[in-house]
Amino acid sequence: MSVLGEPRFQAWVAAARTGSAFGGNLTVVDKVPPDMLPLVDHHWYQYPPLNPMWHSILGLVIVIFGLLGFCGNAMVIYIFSCTKSLRTPSNLFVVNLAFSDFLMMTALCPMMAINCYYETWVLGAFMCELHGMLGSLFGCTSIWTMTMIAMDRYNVIVKGLSGKPLTHKGALLRIVFVYLFSLIWTLAPMFGWNRYVPEGNMTACGTDYLNQEWLSRSYIIVYSVFVYFLPLFGIVYSYFFIVQAVAAHEKAMREQAKKMNVASLRSSEAAQTSAECKLAKVALMTIALWFVAWTPYLVTNYIGMFSSELITPLLSIWCSLCAKGNACCNPIVYGISHPKYKQVLHKKFPRLSCADSPDDSASVASGATQATGVEENKV
Repeated sequence: MSVLGEPRFQAWVAAARTGSAFGGNLTVVDKVPPDMLPLVDHHWYQYPPLNPMWHSILGLVIVIFGLLGFCGNAMVIYIFSCTKSLRTPSNLFVVNLAFSDFLMMTALCPMMAINCYYETWVLGAFMCELHGMLGSLFGCTSIWTMTMIAMDRYNVIVKGLSGKPLTHKGALLRIVFVYLFSLIWTLAPMFGWNRYVPEGNMTACGTDYLNQEWLSRSYIIVYSVFVYFLPLFGIVYSYFFIVQAVAAHEKAMREQAKKMNVASLRSSEAAQTSAECKLAKVALMTIALWFVAWTPYLVTNYIGMFSSELITPLLSIWCSLCAKGNACCNPIVYGISHPKYKQVLHKKFPRLSCADSPDDSASVASGATQATGVEENKV
């Protein structure tokens, strides 16, 4: 890489050999190639270079995330796509979620691993913009796909027969909308509304939340409304009524059983929660993980806009890494909790299966459920 021949890089190496690399006048920006300097906010010049140990730790973590996300999401895509009983309209959203997370890990992890090795961004200004754009794109795609999953669970569990069944065409149209919507928001910084810049320890790129101009601030505020708060509201709304419907149904079942002087109206085989309710729980877990992972990065953006002195390189880069790491969590959630996925995983990859037995199966069709008192579609 050309950075190895830069005078500032050689000066940093010389300082490191004399024991003064983490003091004096050196900063975290000193190793950044000259063509990247226009993208670096002056805020970062006040921080000394990070200890190389932090770069090694960050590089190791992102490699682990990348391997887990790549293999796990590839397995989810393979199992859901190659199993006939799992090729339902609802599960198209699951496949799209895994596909989005797979692309995030494939596109972003190698870049960051390389930069952690060189301890600064060495891939050029365009790749920095591309890195920031792709991270934002796949994050936006994931949360709106999860919103579609929550709305589908609401349609199945709360509306029941009164809801319009989801078709393959309807699911595909929603997925296309999600990608177009996400592209609009994530391409905007490349055309002047905010921009993508190096952040933290200069090994990753994201939105310019340190820019004090209101044009730049307005993008982050509006983006957070449409890509964080709006889907959050839709998901909370959907699950509020899902929980309410399930609770009301369970109460009615208990009261009816009491009137009939029996312990339960269900057979021993149907004594557990319906398959659709199980899938709703899986979706809720996945969505909760997304918000846990991305909320610190959102908070970092808002703090950077209004109290930038609180933002340090380590805080910024760990929040960014936490958001990216969410992409490797979803396959684990599905492997542990998804009823039909566990069954197929047990058959195809017995050593990786989290299922107790290959008989642990349930319907995953997008039909009505016991929670609404309607017979399930069988697969």
